[in-house]
Formats: sequence, C-alpha cells, structure tokens
Amino acid sequence: MLWVMRFSGFFSAALLMIVLSPSLQSFPPAEAIRSSAHFDTYLRYPTASPAYHTNRFSFRRAPPFRNADECGPKRAPITGETSVCDPSLVHVAITLDVEYLRGSIAAVHSIIQHSLCPESIFFHFLVSEANLETLVRSIFPQLKFKVYFFDPEIVRNLISTSVRHALEQPLNYARNYLADLLEPCIRRVIYLDSDLVVVDDISKLWSTSLGSRTIGAPEYCHANITKYFTAGFWSDKRFSGTFDGRKPCYFNTGVMVIDLAKWRRAGYTKRIERWMEVQKSDRIYELGSLPPFLLVFAGHVAPIEHRWNQHGLGGDNVRGSCRDLHRGPVSLLHWSGSGKPWIRLDLKKACPLDSLWEPYDLYYHHS
Repeated sequence: MLWVMRFSGFFSAALLMIVLSPSLQSFPPAEAIRSSAHFDTYLRYPTASPAYHTNRFSFRRAPPFRNADECGPKRAPITGETSVCDPSLVHVAITLDVEYLRGSIAAVHSIIQHSLCPESIFFHFLVSEANLETLVRSIFPQLKFKVYFFDPEIVRNLISTSVRHALEQPLNYARNYLADLLEPCIRRVIYLDSDLVVVDDISKLWSTSLGSRTIGAPEYCHANITKYFTAGFWSDKRFSGTFDGRKPCYFNTGVMVIDLAKWRRAGYTKRIERWMEVQKSDRIYELGSLPPFLLVFAGHVAPIEHRWNQHGLGGDNVRGSCRDLHRGPVSLLHWSGSGKPWIRLDLKKACPLDSLWEPYDLYYHHS
C-alpha cells in the first residue's frame, strides 16, 4: 500500500517518488515484461492522415506485459462482441482527443504497469476524430480495446459556455452516453479522465461495491456544493428543490465506477440532458459537464476511498497553480484543473508533483 502524507514543495514529490519508484521500475516478470532495449522503438502517427502533422504525434512503444500466473489461463485475443462480453474482464473507458492524447496514453500506460492482470483489462476509447485507433495499436500492440465514435452533434446544442473553454468540448460529455455507446452486455465500467495516472492495481477499484447505487466515486462532503450553482438556482425552488430529501456531496466525475445496467433502466442520460436544457435557458451553473452529474447523483453516490482520486493537482480553472496532495494514501493522481503536467514539463515550469506523472509519458520529443 502507498501511504503518503501531505508534504509541501519538492520534498513532497521526492518522498513520494521514493515510495512509488519500486512499483514503477521493478515489476516481477509475472506482472510485466520490460523491453530489453527499453524504449528502443519510436512510433509516429500514420502519415495517411491529412489532419495532423506527423511530428506532433510521436510516441514510444510501451513495454510488453502479461498476466501473472495467479490470473488464470491465458486469454484468447478479442475477436468480437462475444469476447468483449466476457464477464471476467475489467472495463475501463477513456476519451481520446488531440489535445489530451498524451495524457490518455500515459493513463493507459500507468494502468497496465500497475495491474497484476493487465491482459484482463479491456479499454473502451471514446473519440470524435478518426485515425487514432492505429496510433493506439502501434503504442500498445497487446492491448485489448475498442474505439467508439461519439458524434459531437449529439450534445453541441446542449452545451453552454463555461469558465474554461476546454470544459465546453463535446467529448467531455461522452461519459453521459456510455450506457448507449458500450455493448449492452457490459454491465459495469470504470470511467477515467485523461489527465491522471493510476499507481495501484485497478482491479481493486473495479471490485468496489456500489450497493444499490448506480455510480461510485470519492465524495468530498466538506466542500461547499453551493458554489457550483448560481444564485438564481438556489433562489428558485423549481431547481434547488431537486436536492430536497438528500444530502448532496461534491464528487469529481473524472473517476467513477458506473453500473451501466442500472443506468440504462433508470434512463439517467435523459435526466442529465434535461438539466443541460434547463441550463441553456436559465443559466443555473458555470462549470461544464460536472453540475448535471451533481444534480442527478449527488447524495446518491456509493462512496469510494479518497485514495482513488487525489484530484486538483492541475490547480484551479484559471491559474493552474501548483498544489500538494490531500492527506492520506494514494492510488490515483489526478491533474484536474487547468494545469496539465505534460504542458508544464515541456515549458520547464513543472510543479513538484508533475514528476510523478512523467515516468508514464510515452511521448517522444524530437531532437
């Protein structure tokens, strides 16, 4: 277990790296196989795509990996929906887009590095742009995954302006449609944002009990949830009355375990869309795709340990200033906020904790 107490400055990052480094660099052969030549093969985005400059998308191939012996018999390659429906698979959904591609690749890399059974994880990539599948396959030749196209037009007319332009991108809302996009046989999925790394075995998060709830996430009941909605929302009982009879707590939608079967039965996608329609006419919140989730689920969330979302490492939504870890153990580091580690590292303006993201970065910088 990774017990990390709150420290400040570079001492905090250095101490945490000492704790994490064995898991980053000393995998037993049964858990992961590193290339004998380390990252010796460099891969580029296929030149067949006219949309992007080749040099912008150059990544190293990830080290090969395999399941530990205790994971059971070796699995056959994914060949179609029947294999995707294997009930023993761990399902993880992540978006892929040009702006956050580097973060998504690092997130996947971190997950397979720390998994005892990486071949038992199936990734569902949500995209709104073509040609990313070939890139992913070249970086992770062994990875079990499928790419799902999310049509931006589905939500374009529902999106309102936000405090940060990045929060207005249609792909941010793809998580609302996972129950429709993924195969009906998939009854549970872990949704993860693109600006995080996992430093623990994700199967532990997968096995979290949701009880009667539809979603599970780390809750932060000390946070002031009133700030996520406008004064007009709170003064109008038609809107604020939605929280009557429940104790709403803030939760970050970047890490969620979702029971898709319950979601489908309850029609939660339509409920979220209705609040987005209200927002277009009455301006009841300011912050992107989060508030509709709070309106529908806050107070009805299965609590997950805070270790699974050490969020806010990207600072606030304006300045993106450096922040320390929350007190307690760490299983997932999340750079929510405007500051992203790959950008700060490239600019030589990294925050201390950005060094914990860097070992998972597979981006190749041309000399």
